[in-house]
Amino acid sequence: MKDISKSIKKTDSNEKISGSATYVADIKLDGMLHAVSLRSSIAKGKIKEIHFPEIPEDYYIVSHKDIPGKNIVKIIFEDQKIFPVHTITYRYEPILLVVGPDKQKVVDIINQTKIEYIEETPVFDWVNSAIDYHFEKGIGLEAFKGADKVIKYDYETNYQEQAYIEPQGFIGYPEGDKVTLIGSIQCPYYVKNAVIQALNATPENVRVIQPSIGGAFGGKEEFPSLIACQLAVAVNKIKKPIQLLYERDEDMNCTTKRHPAKIHFEAAIKQNEIQGIKVYTAIDAGANIGLSGVVLSRALIACTGVYTIDNLDVSGDVFITNTVPNGAFRGFGAPQMFFAVEMFMEHIALDLNQDVLSFKRKYLAKQNDKTSTNGIFRDPVIMPKMIDKAMKVSDYIKKREAYNNESVYKGIGMSLFFHGCGFTGSGEKDIIKAKVKLRKEMNGDVSILVAAVDMGQGIRTTLRKVVANILEIPIEKVIFDFPDTDKVPDSGPTVASRTMMIVGGLIARACIEMKERWIEPAFTVTKQYKQPSYIEYDEASFYGDAYPAYSWGVNIVEVEVDKATYQVNLVNAWSVYDCGKAIDERIVLGQADGGLTQGLSYGYLEVMNHDKGVIKQKNMTDYIIPTAKDMCKMETIIYDNPYAFGPYGAKGVGELTLIGGAPAVCLAIEQAISRRIHKIPATPEYIMELVNHG
Repeated sequence: MKDISKSIKKTDSNEKISGSATYVADIKLDGMLHAVSLRSSIAKGKIKEIHFPEIPEDYYIVSHKDIPGKNIVKIIFEDQKIFPVHTITYRYEPILLVVGPDKQKVVDIINQTKIEYIEETPVFDWVNSAIDYHFEKGIGLEAFKGADKVIKYDYETNYQEQAYIEPQGFIGYPEGDKVTLIGSIQCPYYVKNAVIQALNATPENVRVIQPSIGGAFGGKEEFPSLIACQLAVAVNKIKKPIQLLYERDEDMNCTTKRHPAKIHFEAAIKQNEIQGIKVYTAIDAGANIGLSGVVLSRALIACTGVYTIDNLDVSGDVFITNTVPNGAFRGFGAPQMFFAVEMFMEHIALDLNQDVLSFKRKYLAKQNDKTSTNGIFRDPVIMPKMIDKAMKVSDYIKKREAYNNESVYKGIGMSLFFHGCGFTGSGEKDIIKAKVKLRKEMNGDVSILVAAVDMGQGIRTTLRKVVANILEIPIEKVIFDFPDTDKVPDSGPTVASRTMMIVGGLIARACIEMKERWIEPAFTVTKQYKQPSYIEYDEASFYGDAYPAYSWGVNIVEVEVDKATYQVNLVNAWSVYDCGKAIDERIVLGQADGGLTQGLSYGYLEVMNHDKGVIKQKNMTDYIIPTAKDMCKMETIIYDNPYAFGPYGAKGVGELTLIGGAPAVCLAIEQAISRRIHKIPATPEYIMELVNHG
């Protein structure tokens, strides 16, 4: 059998290159109306009265009064209204929809609508905790007794915008008693279940279809459920096709971002050894909890990075502020924590006058070591040889020594990281319960029936490769259409680096059964996820195996800092990854280049903040992301280290490649300027402040 890693032409390459791919905005239906959100102009308060202009015939107002079911967006923490009744919790909160045949007239109606508010004082400081977590490992704070010294540092991370090419959008239309939604989404069944609750409908009366998607990066995980519910309520009321598309400004003002975080680390040191670590993490949820509790938990689980620390005291809070809600973003809490823990380990070593790399190697996790939550790293950990490889190809030691001269303003930094693959703990078994189907057609074609979404990461190619290779049939005989909840089972959301490892693993097992029954003319094989018997995890106490598997990475980044402007120029980047087994090498390399680009720019370039609840960078002119010209040459090496339950040994790769970028570039900048960095992004203004004021 051919090596599964050998690259083939991507399934969607022709349609993407030719421009023939169909996105939500390309879909036009007869009699289609347009919906636009009327949004709040205050950050906190009560709606006293809404004064509408005269509403023309065939134009409609859709509000909380039209919701037949529960006025809550179904997420993990159900605290977000579909439409507010009286209370406003953040600036630009959607209050209602105006719907009509002419979009400009719809906008005119919104501009002529006046809202009387009873304003209240908004809260932007992190003082209102909605969730708090705490767990220990070993003897916890007892490890600090008798310490020779305690090293303490604080780290901060800011917003990051997903900056997907295609803004949020849906089209909805009635099919008899059924409401059908076509949307730019990651999770068809998240949307379906949210709409079922909003409409008080049966599952048969809600259908969700995914077309081509112009990127997501987590931003189309939970947020689309809000606008899907709003649109479904409108379709249910008006009984006509309706389009709801966000413009770029609206998208950036109003949709979820990466959570800002403040992380405090303390290390108990005795005889130059770490006896224990205490870490406290705060994240800003914005106005609603949403997925923030899970983001915080995944950040806390990553608090020791790739290192084994025997004694831990770990705590954190989710804070509610009157700002736009934050949510899922590639990495899901890990980028914030890995920035902090990698900088902290570096700073500890420097404070102890120890060689940084030797210090980090001393604490590297090994197979059978205990994780931060007292689980076990069961699979081989090949980080030592990955580090050696990265150092060799980058000439790390020679450059590190050469750049120790303060006058050269050059630096090279190395980050070490992992990513836990799949849902936390028993989430796959108890919550997701993924199911896949594989159908052999009468003509010998094989159809993949899953709800997994290709948002650019290439699963329309890679899942077909898995099926074709196992069944030993031409890939042209494998059919994988866009998900349609009327046709495919719930295989779970396209999140958490789970698609290939979990969904692909189920498909591979279905293929094995299908191959044994191949002589049958036409039949369907169904597989449901069964958790490995060794996975035991207590969510409440953070005890046990948080993840079934881990992917690992090393990033090395070389920079030069302009002495006059303090602008950071990327010179070179090298990466080594263990993602189990690459199902298609070129696709993984694409993930690696894109992920590292996002991670690096998170660390030094992407600036987003708010002023009294209003996002200041509201378009792609104000919010700077790297262009090809900003990026450097990137060399990526992939190591095989198969995971038993992934197809061909595959683990997760989509999020892994972002996580190490920020600490790697910041460690390089630290060397270049001989100053320590404690917050990101490390902008020229911040670097100038450090250089001039220490």
